[in-house]
Amino acid sequence: MASENVLSADNQQERLRLPHPWYIVGLVDGEGSFHIALYKDERMKTQLKVIPEFHVSQNSPSKIVLEELQQFFQCGYIKVNHRGSKTDHTYVYVVRNRDDLLKRIIPFFQQYSLRTMKAKDFQFFAKVVHMMNEGKHQTGVGAKGIITTAYQMNDSGKRRKVAQQDLIRIVESSETIRETSQ
Repeated sequence: MASENVLSADNQQERLRLPHPWYIVGLVDGEGSFHIALYKDERMKTQLKVIPEFHVSQNSPSKIVLEELQQFFQCGYIKVNHRGSKTDHTYVYVVRNRDDLLKRIIPFFQQYSLRTMKAKDFQFFAKVVHMMNEGKHQTGVGAKGIITTAYQMNDSGKRRKVAQQDLIRIVESSETIRETSQ
């Protein structure tokens, strides 16, 4: 007969188990996102900073789910989602490290496919991370390819604050500056 004691060893082992991979897929389909942040940074060769980000958010009472994700993937960090907001009480699990994305996050979602429109976003995301790993973000042509790919994600970039053409102009101006300084 199983113990009815809530603190029994069997129950403790049950609580310490990591989430099932398909649970993670469902969670990410509902509460996750793949995003490529792009902004001007004159310290970069192309004057464009490219930051790939994998996010999953949860309300504060469910923060434990994010902790389980962090433990499952063994990377990333958890932070307050909108610091300073008096109404938003969510946390977000974030993975930005390219090596972690290449070795942990991308292979996981290649093995366990997403089932919503996020599957398409993931494919573009993985493509950009691989392009960056090949150094393409450091060339004008490569940076333009990354911009084009990133703007195909997340409802074709409809919520982006900077127009795609403005980012391409930044890269083109950096090419002109490098050409004239040689």
